[in-house]
Amino acid sequence: MSTASRPYNFSAGPAILPAEVFQRASEAVVELRQNGHERDAAGTGLSLLEISHRSKEFGAVHEAAVALAHEVLRIPADTHKILLLPGGATQQFAMVPQNLRRDGRPMVYVDTGAWAGKAIAEARIQGPTEVLASSKDVSYTKVPEFDPSAAEGASYLHLTTNETIGGIEYSSIPEVDGVPVVIDASSHIGSRPMDLHRAGLGYAGTQKNLGCSGLCLVWIRHDLLELEPVAPIAKFFRYQSHAKADSLLNTPNTFGILVLKLVLEWLRDQGGVDAMAKRNVAKATRLYEALDASSLFAAMAQPGHRSNMNVTFTLGGAPEADQEAQTKRFLSEAAQAGLVNLKGHRSVGGCRASIYNAFPAEGVDALVEFMRAFEAKA
Repeated sequence: MSTASRPYNFSAGPAILPAEVFQRASEAVVELRQNGHERDAAGTGLSLLEISHRSKEFGAVHEAAVALAHEVLRIPADTHKILLLPGGATQQFAMVPQNLRRDGRPMVYVDTGAWAGKAIAEARIQGPTEVLASSKDVSYTKVPEFDPSAAEGASYLHLTTNETIGGIEYSSIPEVDGVPVVIDASSHIGSRPMDLHRAGLGYAGTQKNLGCSGLCLVWIRHDLLELEPVAPIAKFFRYQSHAKADSLLNTPNTFGILVLKLVLEWLRDQGGVDAMAKRNVAKATRLYEALDASSLFAAMAQPGHRSNMNVTFTLGGAPEADQEAQTKRFLSEAAQAGLVNLKGHRSVGGCRASIYNAFPAEGVDALVEFMRAFEAKA
């Protein structure tokens, strides 16, 4: 079932990257070229891992990564500043309320599952926090409906636009008059055209669709950079500090920034987010149709709310007493067939196929065929 050289990797993150990115990044680890990595550029004689983050060679990598994020992800440079920060999305759970909370105005969140829950918990440490809507009552199998106008008067409205654990996804980003919308788009950024300009602040850990772990892409509207925190916070946790230093307040994740640049170049060369959307919809549709047609396997997320990146499912058609054993056997046999990292998150169990941008359609076909063969002999 697997390719000649490697298995099909359904990991939710760190996730699969394009083979070309692996190759070009490995070359830069051996020797960084003067134009960042280009094979026809003169060599520096030094590895990316040992070169100064303030050198002109790395500066070219950094500047290109930021420019590509604006271009490929369609984040407008005239309204938003891009920051490349450490700490992943988890650090942003704390930085957002520290920087954007306003006195007398609650921080408002929509509860879509585990990751939204972690963000809500961090906000509550900082001040009054309200949950506008939640889908907890249906086990986070859908995105909750809400009236954006109900957030008027808030410090901000926060959405986790794709939940990797439940496998649910928002189709659009709302707008609220006078209230910044904050989005965590970690697990589906770059997968399709998105109105990222609607986010006053957005963030995405890069280890899913944009690169490797240890880096977070943040885009923040210029006017929000001018806000003064209502309570003292460390300089390092102020967006303004990082913006003034062009994300070089400390030594950044130089390798992560190079990989981000390479992935964005690959995404651009593949036809950008429009072409990627067609591929991703086709892959997800193929898998969901197989799940819906099965008498053994069942999708966890409700139709109309299903993520195109993280497909969650169970062996719900097996007798209840046998479901756990059947799931273990399915995962074991799948791994032997070269279909790896299909185990669902420990908090919900079941199975999960993460099929990010770089995941090949052939891998989805291989999974569907394996599931059919497994069901036939179950």
